[in-house]
Amino acid sequence: MVDGTVVPLSRPAPGRASTRPGRPEREPLLRSVFGDVLREARLAQQRTLADVAREAQVSTPYLSEIERGLKEASSEVLAAVCRALDLRTLDLVARTHAELSTDALPQLGAQPSGQERTVSSLSIVHRSAFRSNGSPVALAA
Repeated sequence: MVDGTVVPLSRPAPGRASTRPGRPEREPLLRSVFGDVLREARLAQQRTLADVAREAQVSTPYLSEIERGLKEASSEVLAAVCRALDLRTLDLVARTHAELSTDALPQLGAQPSGQERTVSSLSIVHRSAFRSNGSPVALAA
């Protein structure tokens, strides 16, 4: 007789997130974070999608899909959009790192004692800790 227990055919690989209750959520897709960062930069400059798309030489709908994390843009397209926003590609990567590090902050305190993580002071930068020209601001605590 079967007891009604459901046994998965495969288990997630070690380190991979699961969508089951009580398990950690999946990490955000890189394209989603890139899109968020690009949208924040565009809105901070009070520019329209059409304006930035025209300057980057991509279609407005395509740029919209990039900003919403629906399209995986090539490095060439990301560089063109960054240039249109007067950002360096490094700024995009740094802001993306800051977003991902900020999202990970609640998890740092949840580690058992004896397994504390050392986090570089440059690893955790709040998303607003950038000058208007995109360069990071050093914060001391």
